[in-house]
Amino acid sequence: MNWRQIIDKYYSDNAELKDILLRHSSAVARKALDIADRHPELNLDLNFIEEAAMLHDIGVIKTDAPDIKCYGHEPYIRHGVLGAEMLKAEGMPRHARVCERHTGAGLSLQEIVSRNLPLPHTDLLPETLEEQVICYADKFFSKTRLDREKTIEQAEKSVAKHGEEGLKRFCRWKEMFE
Repeated sequence: MNWRQIIDKYYSDNAELKDILLRHSSAVARKALDIADRHPELNLDLNFIEEAAMLHDIGVIKTDAPDIKCYGHEPYIRHGVLGAEMLKAEGMPRHARVCERHTGAGLSLQEIVSRNLPLPHTDLLPETLEEQVICYADKFFSKTRLDREKTIEQAEKSVAKHGEEGLKRFCRWKEMFE
């Protein structure tokens, strides 16, 4: 099944949220693919980047975030692990890893435990270069302001709100990808 079929399967009853998801994910995919194009030395899997970027937020439909038309019952911070469950059920474990590891700039076990986050007690850090590129690209786009890309400074400020560890990862990626 391709990414379009998967989104259609889960979002057929919520056209507004589907539009938000597609617009946000398309922007993330474009930025991630642009980074990959500018860095051929990284030998990134472009097809995978496009698919995984389009699916990275699939789990938002199960969360409670009315400002972006999500009327589920789970806390928004769980959208990554929820999306991972959905994609594992679709037989897409590699794509599922992007879902579960893109929240913030990734989350370490220490961050999850110390902040008492409702997430599995395990490291949820992007490991592969493709996971890192998608996570990095995602930090430049909001689901509430779909018409604009954040500057690097705005993205850093947004990441910094959630802790020093994530900001350090983001800054490492900035050095690698910009």
